[in-house]
Amino acid sequence: MTFAARDGVQVSGVLYVPDRTPAPAVVLLPMLGRTHRDWDEAAARLINAGIAVLAVDFRRTAVADPDAADQVSNPFAPLVLDAEAARAYLAARPEVNPARIGMAGASLGANVAVLAAADDPSVRSLALLSVSLDYRGLKLEQALKRFASRPVLLVASSEDPYALRSARDAVPMGDGARELRVLAGAGHGAVMLAREPDLANALVDWFIRTLL
Repeated sequence: MTFAARDGVQVSGVLYVPDRTPAPAVVLLPMLGRTHRDWDEAAARLINAGIAVLAVDFRRTAVADPDAADQVSNPFAPLVLDAEAARAYLAARPEVNPARIGMAGASLGANVAVLAAADDPSVRSLALLSVSLDYRGLKLEQALKRFASRPVLLVASSEDPYALRSARDAVPMGDGARELRVLAGAGHGAVMLAREPDLANALVDWFIRTLL
């Protein structure tokens, strides 16, 4: 299905709905240049646990000069609108309980999730795979502090030093529960889902604990 972001851009995604509704739901946000397919296994397990899923494909972004992403006209900033629109779309679906919505993101998608959820109290919890303190201008600290007392799961792999440092530094940002999970040899972002089979189950467990 498609839905419109606030700037009029059409965003696409795949909605998975469990048998029992209205259900809690999770928005899944991809890495740069990747698609919703990275989340297939995690989505299937969430559905089996009774949690609806909207797996998003971000709008196309073009960065000719990586340094340009640090300027005011950050080409990644509009992706936050995509995440906001996905959350609004989910909340409007009759199959979804709008009071029980979470977000998960991988790499770029993790930073986008934090920025989209920071000032949206309807997002009750976050799961962040390989988040960055600063992903080409999408900065974590102030947004995560505004997420405040709501719970956040942070996952990084031990051989991914910037993501691991970012996750550790993020633990004291905000006064809510911050759960850190460190993997070994699992890679970066959604790659961890393929290399670490138990990670999808950990995401399911996290959202059962924070949304149900």
